[in-house]
Amino acid sequence: MGVTSFGGPVAHIGYFREEMVVRRRWIDDAAYTDLVALCQFLPGRQGSQVGFSLGLIRAGYWGGLAAWAGFTLPSAVLMVAFAYGAGALSGRFGVGLLHGLKLVAVAIVAQAVWGMARTLCPDRQRAAIAALSAVLILFSGSSIMQIVTILLGGIAGSWICRSPSAAQMGTLGAPISRNVGILSLLLFVVLLVGLPLIQGLVRARVLHYSMRSTAPVHSCSEVAMLYCRF
Repeated sequence: MGVTSFGGPVAHIGYFREEMVVRRRWIDDAAYTDLVALCQFLPGRQGSQVGFSLGLIRAGYWGGLAAWAGFTLPSAVLMVAFAYGAGALSGRFGVGLLHGLKLVAVAIVAQAVWGMARTLCPDRQRAAIAALSAVLILFSGSSIMQIVTILLGGIAGSWICRSPSAAQMGTLGAPISRNVGILSLLLFVVLLVGLPLIQGLVRARVLHYSMRSTAPVHSCSEVAMLYCRF
């Protein structure tokens, strides 16, 4: 999947669902949706987080490392290769090739959304929450509104959907101890606060700017690119 999943993090959600939920049945649909919602709320790139988490849930720390190496690392290598050969994609052939990949990604995303909607929106209440959330996201154009929509969806779900059915209750768990989670959170805070203090170093400055751009991004790479631009 690391060399064939074109379309960005939004399309990756569809690829992951088709491969891990439908074909291999490594995780059920409800648990997968909980994982996607969690990664959507966390800062950083959603697609890479979902891929790493699936490997972590499946086979522990080594599984997470293998998932990262198999899915995220090839895209980084291909990005460097495309950067050196970007001039070859500037003609009509390159534009048509990229446009065709985007159309395929749209179909994959639509299939994944439809498949998850039939399971997770079985009644009018849940369908209404999903529809209103989509309207807010489509017509807002602000990354802050994405966080607000997630919070509003959680509040509405806790108020309306207080008794979910068994099919909607996923078993999402990872082999991580509480101590490891606390240490990871502390490391994130230390890097976020400490890097500005040592940004006089060239490499530290690059790392600081990269982390400052991705830390507040609770979505996908399209939003991250806007932060990097500013």
